[in-house]
Amino acid sequence: MRKLLCLLAATALFVTGCAGAGSFGNGGRTLVIAIDSNPQMKDAISLSSEFEKANPGVHLKFVSLPENEARAKITASTATQGGEFDVVMISNYEAPQWAANGWLENLEPHMKATPGYDENDFIPSIRQSLSYENQMYAVPFYGESSFVVYRKDLFANAGITMPAHPTWQQIADYAAKLDDKNAGVAGICLRGKPGWGESLAPFTTVANTFGAQWFDKDWNAKLTSPEFTQAANFYVNLVRDHGEVGASSAGFSECGTRYAQGQAAMWYDATSMTGTTEDPTSSKVVGKNGYAPAPVEKTQASGWLYTWALGIPKVAKDSGDAWKFMAWMTDKAYAKKVGETYGWNRVPPGTRQSTYEIPQYRDAAKAYAQPTLDGIADANQQKAMVSPVPYPGLQFVGIPEFQDLGTRVSQQLSAAIAGQTSVADALAQSQKYAATVGKSYQEVQG
Repeated sequence: MRKLLCLLAATALFVTGCAGAGSFGNGGRTLVIAIDSNPQMKDAISLSSEFEKANPGVHLKFVSLPENEARAKITASTATQGGEFDVVMISNYEAPQWAANGWLENLEPHMKATPGYDENDFIPSIRQSLSYENQMYAVPFYGESSFVVYRKDLFANAGITMPAHPTWQQIADYAAKLDDKNAGVAGICLRGKPGWGESLAPFTTVANTFGAQWFDKDWNAKLTSPEFTQAANFYVNLVRDHGEVGASSAGFSECGTRYAQGQAAMWYDATSMTGTTEDPTSSKVVGKNGYAPAPVEKTQASGWLYTWALGIPKVAKDSGDAWKFMAWMTDKAYAKKVGETYGWNRVPPGTRQSTYEIPQYRDAAKAYAQPTLDGIADANQQKAMVSPVPYPGLQFVGIPEFQDLGTRVSQQLSAAIAGQTSVADALAQSQKYAATVGKSYQEVQG
């Protein structure tokens, strides 16, 4: 049932992919690689000529798209076995589901046949999140949890000390105090952009720690519960009152730019943000930042667990060359290459334990390395949720239908942030969407 639903959703999302994956061009073979257009991937593209030099006859063609577009295109191609791509960038949301559906190549044989690759060097929780039946079907490019970055200078000027473990109410109070519209500085930046992987990522962690559930253990939708309602009102009011201008269309990239330009006192988002906040070539706030754990209300922790990873579609024409590229981009040497070329703050974080043993990286990342590792270690349902749920995932609901359901709910949340609807009406409509999904699981269980 779930496989069929995912196939139908993917087909509905289908956008014609680029032709020529696995094709032989002038002088060799071309691998087509579908990726999310984030800063770390831009570095990989710029370094990719080194892979081509080391692998004569293999040419790389990157299809780089914004997150929502990339997800739709990659899902459509993989689910329909379209064969447009040799390598796809996916996450720990897709990897276990797609592996169960038989859509991905099992990477264990490739890893074991690659000297020095050392899959046991991956951080255990990240490795497990990309596995199905204890076999890895994707390898992580970078991993993350979530935390708060804050301007230490602005906090000091306001006489505020960030607690070691802040609550969301404390964060809201600080945002109100630090909000300075005349100076163009928002109290906090939070995602409001529609997308199940955009605004719903931070919002769902807020919902979790407020005690909310998307579904209870019997698959009853809970989006109008008191806990979910409280979390939604808190999030919407905080970003409307003290968030960035144009919050309803701001995602990770937009918040990153604003914070790096000194236009926000705090930003709650992915721990991978440090590639932006600590980049001396583009950030005006390097050296002014502190990092605190994801804020909580009723739980021990509330951060998410996420990894952008690389997988090989089952229908890829040459998994051997595809794996060579993936191994190059995710092995131990790649972190050193990025650090030596672009600076150690731009090393993809949160995947290999050995990265945190590199002296230059330890020195560059001393403000955020341990908070990143602590967030990843604490990212589990037992610490981050009040009540048991029937689905995997922290910042997402790990079922195929969530791509559509989450997107619909995020649109309602964004409309509430924009003042186009009330929170109550947004949740009432969202509850209808979720109830339909929950009913399909109740019927299967029945």
